[in-house]
Amino acid sequence: MNKKLNLLIFSGDYDKALAGLIIANAAREIDIDVSIFFGFWGLLLVRDPKAPPCENKTVYEKMFSMMTPNGIEELPLSKMNFSGIGKEMLKAMMKEEDTPSITAFLKGAIKKGVKFYGCKLSVEIMGFKKEELLPEVEIIEAKDYLKDAVNSNMQLFI
Repeated sequence: MNKKLNLLIFSGDYDKALAGLIIANAAREIDIDVSIFFGFWGLLLVRDPKAPPCENKTVYEKMFSMMTPNGIEELPLSKMNFSGIGKEMLKAMMKEEDTPSITAFLKGAIKKGVKFYGCKLSVEIMGFKKEELLPEVEIIEAKDYLKDAVNSNMQLFI
């Protein structure tokens, strides 16, 4: 029986998203099944920057949509962001070390078969529509996430 890793990503911070995706990719490389459950701010990681804005939204949902990052590359750092300068410094340091970009880690996770789940309640509260998320994201309820987590060998909360 394969080992299984379950990640719950609640943060919408660039560095925390990067850490989660590095772990997910590394786990797949050693043949561990991986599922990631995105809740609240974590949904920003799987927001599709190419998706057209949805028209059937409330005023609050439209405002929220305009004020939140549109895709993984727009996420801020959790610490020392300094209006984006800190993040650009981190990205430059990553480039110097030949580290893949966060988008490359996201695409790698998709290609390696990491399962992506969006929290149904979080999607509804934050005003997202299914078509605004990456096509690989399946919307599930918290109880379905718990069933997956309880059957995993490892659970991590980011």
